Amino acid sequence: MSGVNPEPSRPRRCLVTGGAGFIGSHLVDHLLARGDEVVVVDNLSTGRRSNLPAEGPSLRVVVAEASEAVRSFADAERFDQVYHLAAAVGVKRIIERPIESIETNIQEASAVLHYAVSCVPMPAVVIASSSEVYGKGTKSPFSEDDDCLYGPTTAVRWSYACTKAIDEYLALAHHARSGLPVVVARFFNTVGPRQVGEYGMVLPNFVEAVLRGRHPEVFGDGAQTRCFCDVRDVVPVLPRLLESGACHGRVFNIGSDAPISIADLARLVARTLNSDLEPVMIPYDRVYAPGFEDLRQRRPDLRRIRGAVGFEPRIELARTIRDLARTRGWSASD
Repeated sequence: MSGVNPEPSRPRRCLVTGGAGFIGSHLVDHLLARGDEVVVVDNLSTGRRSNLPAEGPSLRVVVAEASEAVRSFADAERFDQVYHLAAAVGVKRIIERPIESIETNIQEASAVLHYAVSCVPMPAVVIASSSEVYGKGTKSPFSEDDDCLYGPTTAVRWSYACTKAIDEYLALAHHARSGLPVVVARFFNTVGPRQVGEYGMVLPNFVEAVLRGRHPEVFGDGAQTRCFCDVRDVVPVLPRLLESGACHGRVFNIGSDAPISIADLARLVARTLNSDLEPVMIPYDRVYAPGFEDLRQRRPDLRRIRGAVGFEPRIELARTIRDLARTRGWSASD
């Protein structure tokens, strides 16, 4: 494709926005391990500098908004690959800070895409999206070309889904107009070490509760199902998608397609951590706001990504739970 960098003989130069975050820091580890030079941009609002190794010849960390950083790069910085992971994350954060979340998700993605298009040659770009884009669709499993259904604009809960959908529209429009080699990655409940529960992430909250001797709190009736995929299965597939020209200009679900109810997830956490603590159910109205809607199921159709790059999750959920617990000082034999 015109404008795409050829396979470089020198080390690849990669830009990772949100690189100090949960998924971003694992991606940085993966890129460094394969010999790339990496520039991380992160405002550290939710990311942590401690997630990253020390700076050196192959790693530079820029503490800034992505939009500010790419403006400062101008002609001085060029990259072979760009991974835009910076975003407002977590249902709790979206509900508590809707204006900041909406503006962050749309404006930062727009700035990164404009920067990429301005480069000669253009880098290959991953735009991180979310299973939330499907809204409250009832079809199962969710396929990339399915219709999306959202609630009213008076329900702030749906604003995150809309912002990520706009990011996807922008990315695909740049591909159609300028030939930008871009891939949209729709993540489904990525979990693993370094994930924190501060912004409503369910698995680290369950692990933290059990480790502290508390009953894990399940929002709603616990019968809703999700599919959880270890971050160490997720991040290696992102460069593979970028390096296949056939994947450019396309949307891919990324995750596990093995569902588990949230109540059963809480029980699995307790059992894996040698506890008999049972979950307690907390009505959504008490956690978020009256009328809060959640999906009964969220399961991805993985046929597209399996066919494109042979993606297959391999890390069992119990191992993910143990490894997440170890980051909080717990240990036990496998």
